[in-house]
Amino acid sequence: MWGTWFGGSGAQKRKDAPKKAILDLRQQLDMLQKREKHLENQMAEQEKIAKMNVSTNKTGRSSLAARMLRLQSPGDVGWLIVSTGEAARTALKRKKAHEHSLEQTSAQISMLENQIYSIESANINQETLLAMKNASKAMKDIHGNLTIDKVDDIMEGLGEQRALAEEIGNAIANGPQAGEPIDESELEDEISRLEQENLDEKMTNTGMTVPQLPTGLNGELTGRTATKPMHEEEDEEEELRKLQAEMAM
Repeated sequence: MWGTWFGGSGAQKRKDAPKKAILDLRQQLDMLQKREKHLENQMAEQEKIAKMNVSTNKTGRSSLAARMLRLQSPGDVGWLIVSTGEAARTALKRKKAHEHSLEQTSAQISMLENQIYSIESANINQETLLAMKNASKAMKDIHGNLTIDKVDDIMEGLGEQRALAEEIGNAIANGPQAGEPIDESELEDEISRLEQENLDEKMTNTGMTVPQLPTGLNGELTGRTATKPMHEEEDEEEELRKLQAEMAM
């Protein structure tokens, strides 16, 4: 009922009309093809009858002799020859009639086949156009009020946001370091102190004592003690070099 009120039933009938027409045409085509086959069989049968009677006529006498015999005695072989000739002619006449019907049937079959092809092509074209129309409507619904200017604005906004995010990342990565700047000279003094402590620990483990020697920023000896002989200082320096070599290893 709702379909009738809003035109749904009529639209469905229009949609199904080509299919129904094709179905009806195919049924008629099937019937004509069966008739065509039947007529061909009838033609073959009549031709067979004609050939058989013509062969019988050839095995008899000539047509003139047959007429003479027929006039002399209706019961002799002349009547047989004449009757078989008439049967052949009758069979050929029937064959000709079947041929005429076959020609008409073949023409009707060809016409129906062309009609079916035309309807199928028209139906396919209609379905294709309807699909394209629906696709166009879907694209319009997807795009909505979207225009090229709006797309350009959106892309420009995205570019600005990407640039801003990159600037923020760079600012965070390159920001000021926490705490006061470190004095490099203090680091050198701390390294020298640690090296002296390691040296003292090595000497203590070996049972030797090494006096504190004045060092520079690089931890190198800056002079000799005046209270020790030269050879003792050389021995101590040699031992110090060995310890430093061991520490390096």
